[in-house]
Amino acid sequence: MVENVWGLVAVLVFYVVMLVIGIVAGRKELSNKAKASTSDTMLAGRNIGMFVGIFTMTATWVGGGYINGTAEAVYNSVSGTGAGLIWAQAPVGFSISLILGGIFFAKPMREAGYTTMIDPFQKKLGDWMGAVLVLPALSGEIFWSASILSALGSTLSVIIGLEMWISVIISACVALLYVVIGGLASVVYTDVIQLLCIAAGLITAIPFAMNHEAVGDVFSVPVNSTSETIGWLGYLEGRSWGLFVDDYLLLMFGGLPWQVYFQRVLASRTPDGARVLSFLGGIGCLLMAIPPVMIGAIGYSTDWNQTAYSGVLDDGTVRPNLIVPLVLQYLTPPVVAIIGLGAVSAAVMSSADSSMLSSSTMFAQNVYKPVFRPQASDREVIWVMRLAAVVFCCIAAVLAITIQTVYGLFVMCGDFVYVLLFPQLVSVMFVPWFNTFGSLTGFLVSLAVRLLGGEALLNWKAVVAFPWYDFETNRQYFPYKTLCMLIGLFVMLIVSYLTDRLMESGRLNRKWLHRINNRLYAPAAEEEEDGDRKLGEINEGMDYASDTSTKL
Repeated sequence: MVENVWGLVAVLVFYVVMLVIGIVAGRKELSNKAKASTSDTMLAGRNIGMFVGIFTMTATWVGGGYINGTAEAVYNSVSGTGAGLIWAQAPVGFSISLILGGIFFAKPMREAGYTTMIDPFQKKLGDWMGAVLVLPALSGEIFWSASILSALGSTLSVIIGLEMWISVIISACVALLYVVIGGLASVVYTDVIQLLCIAAGLITAIPFAMNHEAVGDVFSVPVNSTSETIGWLGYLEGRSWGLFVDDYLLLMFGGLPWQVYFQRVLASRTPDGARVLSFLGGIGCLLMAIPPVMIGAIGYSTDWNQTAYSGVLDDGTVRPNLIVPLVLQYLTPPVVAIIGLGAVSAAVMSSADSSMLSSSTMFAQNVYKPVFRPQASDREVIWVMRLAAVVFCCIAAVLAITIQTVYGLFVMCGDFVYVLLFPQLVSVMFVPWFNTFGSLTGFLVSLAVRLLGGEALLNWKAVVAFPWYDFETNRQYFPYKTLCMLIGLFVMLIVSYLTDRLMESGRLNRKWLHRINNRLYAPAAEEEEDGDRKLGEINEGMDYASDTSTKL
């Protein structure tokens, strides 16, 4: 039963506005073309300018998971386990990731004119190996969509009493509709409105929440604290340093091999523009963390027993994953709460639409066309992309509604992207001898080592206990994810180098590479075989002529 009718009306109005803007922007971009190509639909005609680009690049990571997760991390300091601002690593990690992308990857990727981040892999490693590398990227995008849709469902159930499954389905359908119709053009133009809504909604709510009678001094040190610092800042101790460093490295480098980022890079007008947008997007990403940090700090400083919220736990705290909607609903006036609700909805829409487009683009461009239908026209690929978006959206919505550990699955897929794809991306861009032998071997070794390490969020027991392993909580405190990534990188470089040298010396026949790679060295090998065949024919002719002259 809906408890807040005006809140429901506000959400519906917001969704209608986003839908109209997305459809109009997409149709306008495509109407300027006599015939829409894959570049027009998937990359907005590679025509994203500086103003819109700054907003959409910032929105690469600033979404529902970013806003809710940052506030949750800050508020979690109430648990006394060392959480707090210092553990809100996503803002700094993703900001550095965007800047690193601008320094090393944005310009060469845009200069090459790729359509997806998988294109350089298929160009160098072959279609099938590229399709294999789509799997972890695709899984990450789908679970990312599911986790943020789940977050929105929880938010709407708290603020307006709307059933979770209803809010998830409506949100997914709205985002899907304008993505299918307008492609990336719809996504980037709605990103502008959504990012403005996030900033305006949360910033408006902060002063009202801070002045609520149940909220104490946000910037004071708790009376019963043994520390001389503000409680919600959090702290680090002992073996948690290993986990802290591992998470930061995962965010900084694991945030690079994502299609949601490279889609915006490849859609920029110029290579230099792509680099600048990455830098500015990193700054914007960091600035957009300030409002959720304040929301989390306000929640930490609140005596929730003095509010009208009936779900306060026995120890006086509330569920950390609901801290944003709870602050908006119970510490601000109704009108401000509705504005804040629009901000949260905007955050989720900003993430969901990008993930849907990214996943469907990779499937159509890097799996369907090269593996199943090489002769497919642009029109056919676009329709496959749209159909894939519908399928992936349905999967994400079902996961959001039915699975309680969606966030854990997303985290698992996120570090798979770090462990499996980041070393591949570095190698394909900067290692000239990198080949399919090394890529496949490194991929399998990285996957095996990572699976043996277990995952605490999924209650997945570790087979290999690295140093500082906690057997009670099943948590690896050693930076094992980074170790898995480095092992995979080392293996793929060594195997690639050795097989390349063996092929150069003739000890390893290139035909074995042809069988697993239909593009790498294929032209050169075919030319070499043609040359050998022609040379053999010439030699045979000369031998015949010599024999004939001798007989004469």
